[in-house]
Amino acid sequence: MTGSPQIGTLAETSLHAALKVWYGRPEDQFEVNVDGYVVDLVRAMDGDKWRLIEIQTGNFAAMKRKLARLLPVYPVTVVYPIAQEKWIVRETAVGNSVSRRKSPKQGRLLDVFAELVHIAPLLPHPHLQLVVLLTQQEEVWRDDGLGSWRRRGWSIVDRRLLAVTAQERFAMPAALLALLPQTLAQPFTNRELAEAMNGQMRLAQKITYTLAHCDVLAQVGKRGNAHLYRIYD
Repeated sequence: MTGSPQIGTLAETSLHAALKVWYGRPEDQFEVNVDGYVVDLVRAMDGDKWRLIEIQTGNFAAMKRKLARLLPVYPVTVVYPIAQEKWIVRETAVGNSVSRRKSPKQGRLLDVFAELVHIAPLLPHPHLQLVVLLTQQEEVWRDDGLGSWRRRGWSIVDRRLLAVTAQERFAMPAALLALLPQTLAQPFTNRELAEAMNGQMRLAQKITYTLAHCDVLAQVGKRGNAHLYRIYD
């Protein structure tokens, strides 16, 4: 392993940098080259063993190859923040603040499945651990004309950590079952799961796909044209 404080930080958001500081310990090594991949934190364990810690604030598909390479050799913890509360900060094209308002969207632990679906085959690996952080964040929008048409040209230029309000650790994948709605009867369809989550059909499909690939959820038939799922006993 070789460390470098510069590697991997050039395009780093404020959120990612703040979470490394929040989660890190004084004895951790930061931005370490491990088997050709830059790892956010490396933490010493008993003996001469190391735990690799990845702060992932974006799409999990981006780290699929890295995890596949590192998991057979090292224990890996993936830390993922979810914005339970978010404020939108608008700036002019030159970065002057215009306004700040609270977003009506509220993230929850179940939202992690929107990313876990990208690494579903890797989730059963015994070296993999997931930590989900519920956070308060600011999202900075800049009026530069380069952003999505949905935001009328405003670009998202940064995300900032305000606070970490809770954290949950999952030794996967069976522990993820605790995130399913307690009111959900078995067996269930994707639509019934979505209704238990206030109508989020796309997320329901990602949840059943992910858990079925982890062999903790079984497809047990159909109700009409809808697949039925049951949690393994």
